[in-house]
Amino acid sequence: MFTLKVDNEIDLQLLQAHHANDFFHLIDSNRKHLREWLPWIDQTQSHAQCRYLIDMWQKMYTNHIGLNTAILFNGQLVGSISLHQIDWMNRQTNIGYFLGEQFQGNGIVIKSVKALMQYVLLELHLNRIEIKCGLNNNKSRSIPERLGFTKEGLMRDGELLNNRYHDLVVYSFLLSDLNK
Repeated sequence: MFTLKVDNEIDLQLLQAHHANDFFHLIDSNRKHLREWLPWIDQTQSHAQCRYLIDMWQKMYTNHIGLNTAILFNGQLVGSISLHQIDWMNRQTNIGYFLGEQFQGNGIVIKSVKALMQYVLLELHLNRIEIKCGLNNNKSRSIPERLGFTKEGLMRDGELLNNRYHDLVVYSFLLSDLNK
């Protein structure tokens, strides 16, 4: 089972069936906050749907094409960070993350992204990491900007969210950027 120790308070752990109830509770209690930026929140209305998502994500992990983890803060599931669609041929992936609103402001996401970046570049030997954020999602955009990602551009109408298209800002970090 995948586990990555970020620091004394934060662990990243592969989402598994036993996380389904806590994962659903996190989503449900933060639904208004999360639905503003995550298109799959409205379709996740039950413990069973969370279990289905987790089962699907475990298959991606087993097939080495994705990694979806719980962010555990002092043992409590407070968010999630994921590698979406690992592209082994081109040695690249993208990172997505969310955090319960009440846990923001503690550096949890930035520390988790930084640890996952190290894992991706130094353990998986991938060359490129992307992060895509809603143009107006300033909290999410601050993560790649603070970690030295390069802003590559804007994907106009890059995501359908709440029956409206919105623009995404694309950031990248390359293995060669570690030495800068």
